[in-house]
Amino acid sequence: MSRFLSPFDDLAVEYDKWFDGEGKLIFDIEVEAFRYILPSLPGPWLEIGVGSGRFAQALEIGSGIDPSYKLVEMAKKRGITAFVGRGENAFFCKESFGTVFLIVTLCFVNSPLAVLKEAHRILMPGGRLVLGFVSKDSPWGEFYQQKKEEEHRFYRYANFYRCSEVARFTIQAGFMGERMVSTLLQRPSEVQHMEAPREGYYTEAGFTIIVAEKVEKVKSTNRKG
Repeated sequence: MSRFLSPFDDLAVEYDKWFDGEGKLIFDIEVEAFRYILPSLPGPWLEIGVGSGRFAQALEIGSGIDPSYKLVEMAKKRGITAFVGRGENAFFCKESFGTVFLIVTLCFVNSPLAVLKEAHRILMPGGRLVLGFVSKDSPWGEFYQQKKEEEHRFYRYANFYRCSEVARFTIQAGFMGERMVSTLLQRPSEVQHMEAPREGYYTEAGFTIIVAEKVEKVKSTNRKG
């Protein structure tokens, strides 16, 4: 079986070290925001774009999928049932999961809408989609966009979206927004302390979480009269 080609295969070790170095406090802040919403989410859980399994391990997400075989191997070592594959491909059976997470993943996929439609297919009726992302029009989005333009080793592959664009993708894929949570209101390069998550969307927040419910398409009925 041929392997997927992922730019993160060559960057896997460097990427994973970020969580123990300069990114440790940022990661802890984002994990705290996810833990704030976890009690309301039905199982079983899957993370699309599981990477090296850092978030999955911290949040106890049992399964994951990622196109980088090197990152998948790291995720497996962290106890995640991880598979090599792309989020837009039909890898899992229909209605297999209660919640699907995409954590800083949409900006790295070729088609956000295709991935979200596949998430809709594999979610059970009433299941939840959880998106964690950096909004393009936030200070952090501008910071990472600059890194992309400078051909940064990670962010050169990213395409950032405004919160309104991400919300539109979810609606087009068949989801109804349920709640939003914001965190990381400290500015880039100035993160010095833990933060508590805030309900709602804040334009200055460096990290936004959208929780959306899977809704079924309502069949139209013809009425006589």
